[in-house]
Amino acid sequence: MKSTLNTRIVLLWLLLALLLLTACGGHNWNNPYALEDRDKNILYTVFTERPKHLDPVQSYSSNEIQFTAQIYEPPLQYHYLKRPYALVSATAKEIPTVKYFDAQGNQLPDDARAYDIAYSVYEISIRPGILFQPHPAFASDAQGNGLFHDLNQQELASIHKLSDFPQTGTRELVADDYVYQIKRLAHPKLHSPIYGLMADYIAGLREYAEVLKQVEQNRPKEKMFLDLRDYPLAGVQVVDRYTYRITVIGKYPQFVYWLAMPFFAPIPWEADRFYSQQGLIQKNITLDWYPVGTGPYMLTENDPNLRMVLEKNPNFHDEYYPSDGTPEDEENGLLADAGEKLPFIDKIVFVREKESIPRWNKFLQGYYDASGIGSDSFDQAIQLVGQGEAMVTEAMTEQGIRLETAVAASTYYMGFNMLDPLVGGVDEKSRESARKLRQAISIAIDYEEFISIFANGRGMPAQSPISPGIAGYREGEEGINPVVYDWVNGQPRRKSIQTARALLAEAGYPDGIDQRTGAPLILYFDVTARSAEDRSRLDWVRKQFQKLNIQLVVRSTDYNRFQDKIRKGNAQIFEWGWNADYPDAENFLFLLYGPQRKVGNNGENAANYYNAEYDLLFEQMKNMENGPGRQLIIDRMVEILRFDAPWLWGYHPKDYGLYHSWYQNVKSNRISNNNLKYFKIDAELRAQKRKEWNEPVLWPIALILAALAISFVPAITAFRRHESGTAVHAAS
Repeated sequence: MKSTLNTRIVLLWLLLALLLLTACGGHNWNNPYALEDRDKNILYTVFTERPKHLDPVQSYSSNEIQFTAQIYEPPLQYHYLKRPYALVSATAKEIPTVKYFDAQGNQLPDDARAYDIAYSVYEISIRPGILFQPHPAFASDAQGNGLFHDLNQQELASIHKLSDFPQTGTRELVADDYVYQIKRLAHPKLHSPIYGLMADYIAGLREYAEVLKQVEQNRPKEKMFLDLRDYPLAGVQVVDRYTYRITVIGKYPQFVYWLAMPFFAPIPWEADRFYSQQGLIQKNITLDWYPVGTGPYMLTENDPNLRMVLEKNPNFHDEYYPSDGTPEDEENGLLADAGEKLPFIDKIVFVREKESIPRWNKFLQGYYDASGIGSDSFDQAIQLVGQGEAMVTEAMTEQGIRLETAVAASTYYMGFNMLDPLVGGVDEKSRESARKLRQAISIAIDYEEFISIFANGRGMPAQSPISPGIAGYREGEEGINPVVYDWVNGQPRRKSIQTARALLAEAGYPDGIDQRTGAPLILYFDVTARSAEDRSRLDWVRKQFQKLNIQLVVRSTDYNRFQDKIRKGNAQIFEWGWNADYPDAENFLFLLYGPQRKVGNNGENAANYYNAEYDLLFEQMKNMENGPGRQLIIDRMVEILRFDAPWLWGYHPKDYGLYHSWYQNVKSNRISNNNLKYFKIDAELRAQKRKEWNEPVLWPIALILAALAISFVPAITAFRRHESGTAVHAAS
């Protein structure tokens, strides 16, 4: 009996193993997501850098706005399909019209001269009935008092994340919520990156900051909440429940574009009150971590080292997919959902992926719905045909993967810290030396080669900060940078390395040796880089400097630490980029405007560049409508920048995106960031394709198990004979 039992046990184990293998066939073994989510309406995407700020008063990076733009709603937004880019209403009833007034308060005609205009007044009316997302800040008792605005230690003990609160609430969006957020731009503890710029425009904002600073200094430490409703701001006023008014100093036509940015999204006072509690701050339950908005999505999971999740806001107001676009949009099926209620996708899962190869492999397996294209996967994905036109390869076509391309309104550049004594200079003589050093480096670093090697041709060398497609950009011979290029046979040609070496010698560093000390010239380059691809790119940069016999020391760090170094002016040379906030040259040229410098002003002038003539021209240009007169001023500003060379102008990228067949309604739009509400996923098709592409191959395992089973037969037979013999011997 015992031998028979052992035999049965072995056979049962083998049968069970085969059954388990068969049972797993219904679910892909390599699927990184929960089985119950297989057919759900979820978009899967990636992020590489953890966001630092999700509070719209502070957030200003592309890795942050991909979240904030889905959660917060400024009054305006960009039409998803129209080109050129066009503003449309978001929560506003319509695009606000501007009225002009002179210094005596008299209204001026619409065509008044800029220098006659003392104030521009924008009146914005929002639509009634819009609700905030569910949030514990709005939970209240029968008397309307916030349930969680004064938490004690006992109540805080059970709270570790926002979802731990037992109750949520909501309320209607009103004009005061927009006014409250604009006041927050001047909050002394928040350090908004646009405060300096907006203080030049919004009437009374600079004075308001001083008022809040005094209040903050005199306020008892135990009173954490600074209620901005108690302090009026002259230039921003509530007209009625749904209307507010902003007074802008002088004429600033670009101000309307700012009304489409999260900086001007509403923040309810209840959220400010709720998040000001010290006990919540200590638990990292803050507005920077848990946003509160009226947008189509709300952040329900925030683990920036692993994954972040947006889910559909159940309180989102009625908004519909656009019904007008270009003829190409209709051809491409982008108007198939015209008039349908937004958003289409229920949930968006962002997974943090630091390395490009795992990210790419998961995309090919169908576990990410879209992908960029790294240099190491470019040849696998893209083939160039005809006049360099890009198409997906046959392998990608077989998988139903399509390519979307667009020239980005962006620029990637290498900047010099103009406060650094070596590359910026401290007096007239050293500044001239530093300028020639910067010019020499500008010539030596071959961005044509960089684009070819590291961007697979997806870009064009920049001649100035202004990207193509933006009013003010110049093409052809009149658009080249004469410090770096010559115009030869109808094409720009980079000046020779001999020209760069001559400039280096004039700067006081012949053959890369400091004439004063006899020591080699050593420069420091701050970047955010970790991957193997980054390392090869940095090796290339070192070799570019070696052309001039300059030793380059690379200092790599994470993005948040990098931002801190730039803000404090602790970098010498750095690498950065800029995506246009709005389609105007001013949005690029302000990056080098003196009062916008990072150090001291916390602005966006990361190079801390200052040139008196440039600043005066900027102040004149920013108030003008586009036209020949404005173009002449822009041309002179660009000429100054090229000569001073505070940046290596780098390149303007061309966006390439790959999308699976189940990912619909995609049109590249880098100006508008709130695009997720327009996208659509065919979850059933995705599940089908994932199953096809990731079907486990079971026969080798089954064969091995069968072989194992067969190998057990002689041993079992011998064992049974032994047991039988023993039993007979015992019986006798």
